Parts: sequence; C-alpha cells; structure tokens
Amino acid sequence: MGKSRLEAFSDGVLAIIITIMVLELKVPHGDGFAALHDRLPVFLNYALSFIYVGIYWNNHHHLLHSVQRVSGGILWANLHLLFWLSLLPFVTAWMGENHTASAPTALYGGVLLLAATAYVVLEWALIRANGQTSLLAQAVGADRKGKISMLMYAAGIALAFVLPWASQVLYAAVALIWLIPDRRIEQVMPKEPAGD
Repeated sequence: MGKSRLEAFSDGVLAIIITIMVLELKVPHGDGFAALHDRLPVFLNYALSFIYVGIYWNNHHHLLHSVQRVSGGILWANLHLLFWLSLLPFVTAWMGENHTASAPTALYGGVLLLAATAYVVLEWALIRANGQTSLLAQAVGADRKGKISMLMYAAGIALAFVLPWASQVLYAAVALIWLIPDRRIEQVMPKEPAGD
C-alpha cells in the first residue's frame, strides 16, 4: 500500500485541528488593548497547542518520508495518533478558560502524553513493516528525547494538582525541546538533489 493517502489524510486532519483551535479564539469585548488582557491565557494556550500540532506535522512528515511501505496496522496506529491530537482543541480551550485550574492542566498533559505514546506506537508499526534495518529504525535508536518528553508530561500531570502553572511551564519546555525538527531522520536519509 502506498503512503500518499495516509499523508494526505493526516495533513487534512491536522489542518482541521488548527482550524477548530483558532475558532475558539473569541473576539474580546471592548476596543482597547486592555480588552485583550482577559483573552491572553486563551491565546497563549492556542499558541502552545499550535506549536505542538506543527511539531507533530513536521515529525510525521519525516517519519513517512523515511519509509517505503505502509500496512493496515500503520493506518490504525496513525488514526490512534490523530485521535489524541484531535482532542487538543478541547483541552486547549478548557485550559485557556481556566488557566490556573488543576483538572484542565492535568487533562491537557494527559492528552499530550497519550499523543506522544501514540506517536511511539506509530514509529514501532512503521519499523515493523519496513524492517529493523530500515532508515527509520536506524534513525529512531534509543529515542532518549521521546522518553524524556513523556517523563516531563507525566511530571506535569502530577504537578498540575499542586502548581498548575509549573505544569504548563513543563509542557512549554517539551515543545521547546521539539521545536527544531527531529534531525535523527534527516541524518540517515540520502541527500536529495538541489531543487526538489
């Protein structure tokens, strides 16, 4: 099975996720900059979630670019990832409206942790279908960055019940860690001719 339909479908779902999130940015009442003050937590949560969707989109592209074969199991693993990412608009809006509350902050971290877990499952499915000697298998290696991220999400979830703002700092720190695309895959890919 080819991977172009999987890529196109995933790109479409991620675009819809961003669209839903931006629709949650309500126009403030009032015509001065002071009216924006109350909307700042909502905007900051939107920005963080937008960055997360961008990180997943970028790394998803690299994942699929590094493999040749897509199986039925990969399709389901990809849907599993997209399911958790599709919950980002809900948890983003809830945390934005209640930015210092424990439950929304913990649930936001839970969705991030489950999306990260689903991403790992997708990596495993791709490696299984393409072989232990595939470019992806070589690139993933021990995946220390992914494991550290998941530990930080788990710590953020626990911390949300004590210091929600510190949890949010942890979630932002993970995003900063991943802001630069995952170079492991780029390093094992053959160089493409200029102009492609």
